Amino acid sequence: MAVDPQEMEESERMIPADSAFSLNETLKTIERRHSIRTFTEQEVPDDLINILLQAANKAPSAHNQQPWRFIVIRNKKKQELAHLVTSAAPNFPKPASALLRMAARSIVSAPVVIAVANTGELIEHGTQLFKIEKEMAKDFFRTMEIQSSAASVENMLLAATSLGLATVWLGILFLMKDEVLRFLGEPKGEFMAVVPVGYAVRPSSGPQKQPFEARVKYLA
Repeated sequence: MAVDPQEMEESERMIPADSAFSLNETLKTIERRHSIRTFTEQEVPDDLINILLQAANKAPSAHNQQPWRFIVIRNKKKQELAHLVTSAAPNFPKPASALLRMAARSIVSAPVVIAVANTGELIEHGTQLFKIEKEMAKDFFRTMEIQSSAASVENMLLAATSLGLATVWLGILFLMKDEVLRFLGEPKGEFMAVVPVGYAVRPSSGPQKQPFEARVKYLA
């Protein structure tokens, strides 16, 4: 008996959230992933870091340009990065400065930090491909670079969760993006992410999410 596609779609929408994430290991990993800001002193083996980098590099990217670079930071350079962030914190209003100091503590706590920067290669090559006004093309491909690099970070976070590792995406550091990129030896760009990686001090669960129904609308 043929199944009506519309009826199938309606039934799929009705899968309870607590059941949906038990369907396979990928969905279980998505559900488990949450930010961890304090880590043990246990080192993360190089082979696991390489798996995270390979997973990040598998992310989708516009025109398959892979416009990202991954920078692995340990030891002295990690401490220097934390100092850079702590030193810059007083230059921002109190809410932001407090978050920057918290980010610096996470950098110190983690045994390894992975930074992600976009290279500008997509912007450079894309504007040559599209015969449109230069500034319009630049903005178009700038956005594509941001989307591509953000996808690579999410791949990294999910891979880390699947391997029993803890991570946090320190979005607040975007306030001092140019300073961090300079520290990393990377050119000024439109995207920069800093992700401490390690083992959680203690088991925890993430914040309660709003029901997906509150964030979805259907058009037909």
